[in-house]
Amino acid sequence: MNDRFLRALRRETVDCTPVWFMRQAGRYMPEYRAIRAKYTLLEICKQPEVTAEVTLQPMRLGVDACILFADILLPLDPMGCPFSFEKGEGPVLHKPIRQVSDVDDLRLIDPRESLGYVLEGIRLSKKELAGKLPLIGFAGAPFTLASYLLEGGKSTHFLKTKRFMIEHPEAWNRLMTKLSTVVTDLLLAQIDAGADAVQLFDSWVGQLSPYDYTTYVLPHVQGIFAKLKERNVPTIHFGTGTATLLEHMAKADSSALGLDWRMPFAQGWDLIGHDRACQGNLDPCMLFAPQDKLFAATDRILAEANGRAGHVFNVGHGILPETDPGVVKALVDHVHEASKR
Repeated sequence: MNDRFLRALRRETVDCTPVWFMRQAGRYMPEYRAIRAKYTLLEICKQPEVTAEVTLQPMRLGVDACILFADILLPLDPMGCPFSFEKGEGPVLHKPIRQVSDVDDLRLIDPRESLGYVLEGIRLSKKELAGKLPLIGFAGAPFTLASYLLEGGKSTHFLKTKRFMIEHPEAWNRLMTKLSTVVTDLLLAQIDAGADAVQLFDSWVGQLSPYDYTTYVLPHVQGIFAKLKERNVPTIHFGTGTATLLEHMAKADSSALGLDWRMPFAQGWDLIGHDRACQGNLDPCMLFAPQDKLFAATDRILAEANGRAGHVFNVGHGILPETDPGVVKALVDHVHEASKR
């Protein structure tokens, strides 16, 4: 197996910096669009054979890991909050939380039963990978899932989420505890199904102040990573807009933290500490820049990483749908060549 990604997460010696991309399997790839013309996004997620096919499509780009094609919202449906993806709106939740009693109505689920198709997608992907590359599993973090449940979909200010958190702290704690239990069980099940590493996506946690994060969120995330640590599988903790939260997120004790592009890479790694790996952090918009500008931005990140063990190169959020796959492959090749040890 090409294991440089796993070795980097463990801060071991690698021959060059490993690279993978969030949303590397998706709408920018023509082969994905061909499948998407036949199936909805949820249909892809719920058919393990199709899931595996999409998961492995980015291998032709030379990446050092594949990430399971799935969606962070999948646990919410069996918990009692169905959702759909509406054109121009994104996810729409059909039974959002509107009162305290709605929290208690959410069901705790066993992902091995309710989300068996996700786990089968992992098993089929691992079989198809045939030991060539590691496979990353993932789940949405409790705060981000809670924000969807409370907002009912996308949000700009997260007012409903923050009001509920502050006005109903006991119900908030019950909600976060319930979500943390489901997320932990899902990630453990993914590891048992064959995932070589897992990432916790806290996409919207950067909306919080450091006080609110440490008071209302961090204890729950710490519990998740404490359970995952028992499996001895590398873990990544990622959020966006987290410049003021990084030193607190580091206390959750994941193997690595992911940085978005708003934080200089060296500064971010200093904040989380060099005793853990660091992932990131190219602005995905740079993939639309002239190649010399793209490579210059990439080289600045590599220079800030300074050859230190533990760097995983990635974009600071997901690859955008309009991105040219040829540019992505050129970037992978450049990272590998420029970072040769």
